[in-house]
Amino acid sequence: MDRILIESLEIETVIGVYDWERTIRQRLTLDLELATDIRPAAADDDLARTLDYAAISQRVASFAAEHDFALVETFAERLAQLLMHEFGVPWLRLTLRKPGAVPAAAAVGVRIERGTRQESAR
Repeated sequence: MDRILIESLEIETVIGVYDWERTIRQRLTLDLELATDIRPAAADDDLARTLDYAAISQRVASFAAEHDFALVETFAERLAQLLMHEFGVPWLRLTLRKPGAVPAAAAVGVRIERGTRQESAR
């Protein structure tokens, strides 16, 4: 399978376990790898035959605006489920970072893989 990449996508959401975090929006950074076969789109130069990274990025931003979670783990898991369902993605890798959460670190976060990645014969 080929992969569509969306790297360093910045979004804002309510996230955190502390009371003060529940009253503000914080920035998260996402990296996504989404499995798909790009050959049909490439053959016809047709956006409708591939994963539209602009539409996916907008959906991620909408998801962040509509939800709030205590844990980045919960955010990542729910977002992965949504993307797989709404965009028909069979496999994805999602890295979610929360900058500034630990003063001595640039960011903390999680990386998850969900679904089945099938390598195609070429």
